[in-house]
Amino acid sequence: MPASEVAAHGAANDSSRLDELLIGSVTGTGAHVGAVYVLDRSGKLLRMVTEVGLPSPIARSFARIRMTEAMPISVAVREQRFIWITGREHLAREFPGVALSLPYQFAAALAPVCAGDTVVGGFFLLWPAGRVTELDPGQIAVISDTCARLGELIKRAAERGRPITAGSQPRVLGPRPALEADPRADLVALELVNRLPEGFCGLDVDGCVTLISAQASDLLDLRPSDVVGKRLWEVLPWLGDPAYEDRYRAAVVGRRTTRFVARDPEGRRLTFELCPGLSGLTVRITPAPVPGGSELEPAEGVPPPRMIAVHDILRLATSLARAMTAQEVIDQVADHIMPVYDIQALAILTGKGGRLRVVASRGYSRRAVEEFDERRAIPPAQGDAQTPAFFRSWEELRETYPDAVRSDDMSAWAFLPLITSSRPIGTCVLAYDRPHEFSIDERASLTALAGLIAQAFERARLYDVKHQLAQCLQSSLLPRTLPRLPGLDVAARYVPATPGMDIGGDFYDLIRLSDTKVAAVIGDVQGHDVTAAALMGQVRTAVRAHATAGASPGEVLAHTNRLLTELAPDRFTSCLYVAFDLDRHTACLASAGHPPPVLGRPGVPGQVVETSPGLLLGIDPDAEYVTADVPLPPDSVMILYTDGLIEEPGLDLGDCIAALAAGFTPSPRRPLHALADSLIAQAGVERRTDDIALLLVRDDLARG
Repeated sequence: MPASEVAAHGAANDSSRLDELLIGSVTGTGAHVGAVYVLDRSGKLLRMVTEVGLPSPIARSFARIRMTEAMPISVAVREQRFIWITGREHLAREFPGVALSLPYQFAAALAPVCAGDTVVGGFFLLWPAGRVTELDPGQIAVISDTCARLGELIKRAAERGRPITAGSQPRVLGPRPALEADPRADLVALELVNRLPEGFCGLDVDGCVTLISAQASDLLDLRPSDVVGKRLWEVLPWLGDPAYEDRYRAAVVGRRTTRFVARDPEGRRLTFELCPGLSGLTVRITPAPVPGGSELEPAEGVPPPRMIAVHDILRLATSLARAMTAQEVIDQVADHIMPVYDIQALAILTGKGGRLRVVASRGYSRRAVEEFDERRAIPPAQGDAQTPAFFRSWEELRETYPDAVRSDDMSAWAFLPLITSSRPIGTCVLAYDRPHEFSIDERASLTALAGLIAQAFERARLYDVKHQLAQCLQSSLLPRTLPRLPGLDVAARYVPATPGMDIGGDFYDLIRLSDTKVAAVIGDVQGHDVTAAALMGQVRTAVRAHATAGASPGEVLAHTNRLLTELAPDRFTSCLYVAFDLDRHTACLASAGHPPPVLGRPGVPGQVVETSPGLLLGIDPDAEYVTADVPLPPDSVMILYTDGLIEEPGLDLGDCIAALAAGFTPSPRRPLHALADSLIAQAGVERRTDDIALLLVRDDLARG
């Protein structure tokens, strides 16, 4: 046998042995789902090699998991520790993202797979929640032995040069076959179920039909050959509602009997009862006994789950990712969650020194918010609370916490701690206007949702702090006051970008050169970050130093340019420098790639001042900058600005500058600060994606 065939045969044997170990652990522990992961060569990615009991769409969703993710299997492998999850509520507290994507009831054991001291993969098993509250010594022994054998198998395969790797999709295994299978078993089973008045069909773990009775074929109005080997909801479009498929997944993953009622194209209502087993499901199909009612009904004795749908979760997560303030977080949560869970009010609270502070709310009256604020917090709402608390009625809350205050006559509450990085940052309070029973599913769903809310709230808090710091830094780098000279009228404005952008690098300055001369500077440093702001401060300092030393406009820019090529060779700055001579009523200017100024006179359209712009500062240390003289007619106003004032997506910058000039006709009686405000208003700053710096200079002959 050629060496390549020997290697392939050996690899196949290793994979078969791995599959046997997995199936053996599932049957040996009484689990109904199991999977094995291997760690890739980079050590950064876990890949599912093989699984048993999971529907393939779910297996594909969890086939690749990064070690940095907050997932039970990645945490178990990363921290090399065993993790036991008792149920969905426990999962929601520890791993809210997973609880939202798998809203089913199950218990789970997750363990690292090691070869000696080296971690090589991961392993997990699932049981129906409630049936296994803790593992017995026998189950723990099976898991430990399986992990040890898996580790040794993976290690030896790698040493032989044929490492066990994951394919493009995990292998989906069936249960261990019987040693002496009766070849007539399928025919016997079909004959047995055909005797029953109800319809029956068998589904494997992927939802494909393995067997269907004659009565079920009649009820569904199809031939067995049309559906065997296919999924029911693929053959029958009226079963294509995602809610029905979700009941199927709940039965497989949670190993619980589920039930739903669907209406066929002729209007007949059929009841589908899904009974899970190790190899899949048995589905009992009967005509619905009661006409009318809900199209989706729970199994007997199981209350209808109060859960937000997966697509709603995705919408909420997307919306929360854009929330910039705590109130925006509350508004998004309220819009998506309040109608689903029939909540009347909610609030985000933070605590400090045992006192409450309402950060944001929806549905509570102003009086209720005032009652919350600065009141001593009851334990579920304290800043260090880490466990969700649910109270069905006012009497239950008051009995537990006599100091509790009832606001807006609410009658039931859920206190959900907001925790990020294992640190509580606040509490989300949900309130109902009547007594409310919280089911296990509802508690788990709300607990998991609290994880999403916590992450969004933390981002909003950090953004708010960052935004305040940025504004403080920006304002500290801009001039506090502008110098006043006889015959000179000035006004300046700085407007930061709309929320969502970082600090900008736009700046302006007015430098007194003598009693009759002044220099105006405006510029834009590349980037929207703290580095840009710091560089902006250095540009202002350099320009001011060279200007006060008597350099001409072109020389000021040339000296500053040489400095910037040394300080920040990867950052560029546009800059316009204008020296005003109030005695001669002229201006001398030089530009480093900056938009040209606009000169406006009373009664006539403004004009764009022609410049010969040189290179941006910071590109070429030997760049030179041409100066130009411009006369200043009586009562004329010169506008110096950054591109944030005029730039519009999809429009040519030259056209935008021309439009600014055409609409600029200053009146000598109109104060410059009012003119500056009108220009800012025309820019629509509430929707700007760039900051704006604006400087207006008027050679006021009347004052002179």
